[in-house]
Amino acid sequence: MTDERATKPRKKRLAKQRAKKIAAGELTESGKRPTASKKRSERKRADAKPKKKRASKKDPKRGLEIIHEDRDILVVDKPTGLLTVGTDSEKTRTAYYALTDYVRKGQAKSRNRIFVVHRLDRETSGILVFAKTPEAKMTLQRQWDKTKKRYLAVVEGRWEDARGTIDNHLAENAAHRVYATDADRGRRARTRYRLIKATERASLLELELVTGRKHQLRVHLADAGHPILGDRKYGKKTTRSKRIALHALSIAFRHPYSGKPCTFTTEAPGFLEGLVGGLATGKTTR
Repeated sequence: MTDERATKPRKKRLAKQRAKKIAAGELTESGKRPTASKKRSERKRADAKPKKKRASKKDPKRGLEIIHEDRDILVVDKPTGLLTVGTDSEKTRTAYYALTDYVRKGQAKSRNRIFVVHRLDRETSGILVFAKTPEAKMTLQRQWDKTKKRYLAVVEGRWEDARGTIDNHLAENAAHRVYATDADRGRRARTRYRLIKATERASLLELELVTGRKHQLRVHLADAGHPILGDRKYGKKTTRSKRIALHALSIAFRHPYSGKPCTFTTEAPGFLEGLVGGLATGKTTR
C-alpha cells in the first residue's frame, strides 16, 4: 500500500512532463522523438496564421423579398438590376434562377420548380408573381386582363392632369425598341394615371397597367413628353436618377386554387419620393 501511494505522485509528475513535451513538439503521441521533417511541418503549422472565414456574399434569393408563399403561388419584391428570366448572355443572375434554387432547397435533383406568370424589366423593382404548378400558371394568365397592377413612377417635368388614361397602339421594331403606331400595325395599350405630386422638375404618378405590353409604361410616358427619370432607353441619356424611377407597387387577382381575391403590396422605395422633394409640399391629388 505504502509503495503504491509513493508512486502515484511520481506517475502524475511524469504524465505532466510528457504532455508538455508533446505540446512543445519534443515527443509524438506515441512517446517517440519526432523526425526532422515532422518538426518542420509542425513548425509551419504553428507559424501559419489562421485562415479567416470569408463571409458569403451570395444571397440565396438574390435580394428578393418573399411577400407571400403557398402551395400554388410565390409573390416576391424584386430589386432593381435583376432580370426576371435568363437571356443568352445571362443565365443565373435572375429571379427565376434564384427562386428555383429556393424552392428546391439547394437540391439540384428536386422536382420542385416555379413557372413564370409575367415579367418586370431588369431596371424595374417591385411585385413579381410566380406560379408553383402548371395549373396555377394557366389560371393566373387566363385572368391576367382582369388583374389589377399598380405602379409608381417619377417623370420629367410638371405633369398637369390630375388623372386620366393614355390609350394608343404599340409595336416593336427590329432593334427591340417599342414605339407608338396606328391600329393596323400595333396592339392596343392602355394606362390609367393619377397625379400624386408635381414640381417644376419632376412629378410622381400612380399608374394602373390596364394592358400589359412590353415597355408600355415607359413608352406611354415618354410619348406624353414626360419620360421616366433614369430611363436611358426612352428618356434622356443624362438624368438625376441613377436607376429608372419605376416601381411595381401592388397586384390584385383571384387565387388560382381558392378563387378568393388576393392583393399584395410592397413599400414604395424612398428614393422615388426623394426625387420630388418628399410629399409634404407641392401639388397633390386624391
